[in-house]
Amino acid sequence: MTACETPAGRALLRARWLGRVRYRDGLALQQGLWSQGRDDWLLLLEHRPVYTMGVRARPEHMLVEPGSVGVELVQSNRGGDVTYHGPGQLVGYPVMSVPVGPGASPCHVHRIEQMMIETLGDLGLPGAGRLDGYPGVWVGLGGPDPRKICAVGVRVSKGRSMHGFALNVAPDMEMFSHIVPCGIDDKGVTSLAAEGVHPAMNDVVDAVVARTQAIWGYAEVDRQDVAWRVAESDLAPFSRGERPGTSTPVRMIDRRLAEAGVQPGSGLAVAERKPEWLRAKARMGPEYRALKQVVSELSLVTVCEEAGCPNIFECWADGTATFMINGDRCTRACGFCLVDTRKPQPLDPEEPARVAEAVSRLGLGHAVITCVARDDLADGGAGGFVATVEEVRRRSPGTAIELLISDCKGDPESLAAIFAARPEVLNHNVETVARLQRAVRPSASYARSLSVLARAKAARLTTKSGLVVGMGETTDEVLSTLADLHGVGVDIVTVGQYLRPTSNHLAVARWWTPEDFAYLKQAGESMGIPHVEASPLTRSSYHARQAAAVALPVS
Repeated sequence: MTACETPAGRALLRARWLGRVRYRDGLALQQGLWSQGRDDWLLLLEHRPVYTMGVRARPEHMLVEPGSVGVELVQSNRGGDVTYHGPGQLVGYPVMSVPVGPGASPCHVHRIEQMMIETLGDLGLPGAGRLDGYPGVWVGLGGPDPRKICAVGVRVSKGRSMHGFALNVAPDMEMFSHIVPCGIDDKGVTSLAAEGVHPAMNDVVDAVVARTQAIWGYAEVDRQDVAWRVAESDLAPFSRGERPGTSTPVRMIDRRLAEAGVQPGSGLAVAERKPEWLRAKARMGPEYRALKQVVSELSLVTVCEEAGCPNIFECWADGTATFMINGDRCTRACGFCLVDTRKPQPLDPEEPARVAEAVSRLGLGHAVITCVARDDLADGGAGGFVATVEEVRRRSPGTAIELLISDCKGDPESLAAIFAARPEVLNHNVETVARLQRAVRPSASYARSLSVLARAKAARLTTKSGLVVGMGETTDEVLSTLADLHGVGVDIVTVGQYLRPTSNHLAVARWWTPEDFAYLKQAGESMGIPHVEASPLTRSSYHARQAAAVALPVS
């Protein structure tokens, strides 16, 4: 068959509504999914305001200094000229297999245009179509004023596609006046709102997913959405400009849950007795006491203590602890976490050396180092990781290092500095399923977390991530999250039961049984994830040394 014929039916499309995503995070996620070559994906999102320059863009088509209008400028490897992305515009990135051969890219563009033409008809705007010589979708055809309503720009390489389309639903149209959109200076740009059609964004997303399934012939769609609404008040105090340490009212947590489809008050009572399989036994033997003494003498912080980990006795008895750097106070207020959220203190320049001393004293073959989120720091705390790795390597060159990092606000330079330290394992937790992200960790982002992992994999690191269950997610949602992690090449995944730290935290929705966790382990490894550590008491660093031994390449 030729590249432009109707494609044969496909088995599965993984469609993701990701909410508002920075362009750099969306690009890294695309590149990760593209490079791993697993499954077909349709990423749907809004970008924060950004101008992007395609590979054939002319600099003179950027009419103002982007910073003067509060917009960043990014070079892109897609086709086409300069364009604008921002709130009110639906951006779609089909990352999928494309027939190899002459004309593959033009025919992929043709299908995207056809999907969008039919979608616009579904939304109440008939008559949209193509304009000869101009990619994209247009309205006002046959009249004196054809107007582009949807830009299309793709990249096809090695039988896989990237980039896609940008449909103007109701963006700030003034932003297009600062550029020559798509390099076309004699034709206008419009939006659904400007044409008198006012659908809600979720209705547009529904229509696009339905038409994509029909045009490409997918038998099944795995659809996952982040919650549709997030307010400034949902953010952690630091993120909304307030004094760190301000507590998150229970009513706010309840509202977030309701917006994510979880009925407030539907969880288990705080006093409900835990099942037998969640009762960890205290083991305060000599190994536990020795490690505790070292931690105390060196004035170190461990996440084992700060987060109230149920495995502290087992792990410390095994000589394993997770050191927490950059202080013990976090600038975020995740709904499941016990770590202190008071105003963070200045960094201690001696902390990296003390961690290295502890690793040396304990003779650790595998050291796990994590941190609190430090959004108050320009580098998000990356410098602390780099310094600590250097000190541990200097004192204990044979020790394998596992870093459990924050997202560093997605800053490429901060992440690159951590990656350049070459930890044996790079861990960043996605924590929960897409739908619950904004309820569970409103100052973070599901797409950003996946992009961090994709960037780490692109840096040729062994990658790891984890989530806790029991906060209102379904089994299918967990399986979809495992597929997302596999899609960006994650090597190790941990899954454990959520335990409510206090009555001010998210309620436990249900107890997952040991049989449930055994199923998740089998399902994740059947997808191709090299190692899944799943049990009721599993946490990010649980059996970290053993998991790394399975996933690390043999030298």
